Amino acid sequence: MSFDQGAAERAAAAAQVIVEDLASLELTKDDAHHLFRVRRLRSGERVIATDGRGSWRSCLIDDDALVGKGDIVTEPAPENEVCVGFAPVKGDRSEWAVAKLTELGCDRIVALKTDRAAIRWNDNSAAKALERWERIAREACCQSRRVWMPRLEGPRSVADFVGREGVALAVPGSGPVHSSIRTILVGPEGGWSPEEMGLGFEEIGLAETVLRTETAALSAGVLFAGLREGTVGFMNASEGER
Repeated sequence: MSFDQGAAERAAAAAQVIVEDLASLELTKDDAHHLFRVRRLRSGERVIATDGRGSWRSCLIDDDALVGKGDIVTEPAPENEVCVGFAPVKGDRSEWAVAKLTELGCDRIVALKTDRAAIRWNDNSAAKALERWERIAREACCQSRRVWMPRLEGPRSVADFVGREGVALAVPGSGPVHSSIRTILVGPEGGWSPEEMGLGFEEIGLAETVLRTETAALSAGVLFAGLREGTVGFMNASEGER
């Protein structure tokens, strides 16, 4: 089965759930409630079950349970992992960004600890926030029929990325992304500090305007998704040509 065939099959299903074991297909209480009480799915309707680690299978609802009706299919992880890191913002805007980045297929989503951050997490608040992000990413995976859960990390400082290849800072008015960029870091709405700007990262632009943090994160995710699918062309890093 090709990826396109698999994606089409998943898209045609009534719903998708993440389970720990694709053999037993045991549902959590929350997933069972969502399928049978909220969605009101009935026997005979088709649901996709995935482990969130690349494997999935087609199932049918039988009363209040799932019954496997297809082989377990395993899809390889994308060859070129892409990552978007951003400084968390107040309210639910960060969670919105996590959902959208998950839908777009981002492989890693990192909460950044920046010098001018509006939110400063401690160990306790970070654990709670990442737990919420995990729940939101899980829901977004099911909605988008994605079979690889993104890795959620943080808080990480910008300096933690020093020495990693393919990292760029999003800076208004900078140049375009090119084929060696695999990680885009988005700063807080107060901008990067001189110290962060002085770490030697390449700088790229996402728009001609100054974007809010979650908009910039989404723009980076859309850019990576388009490049990965071939709907957007890379710029040649040395010649500035496609």
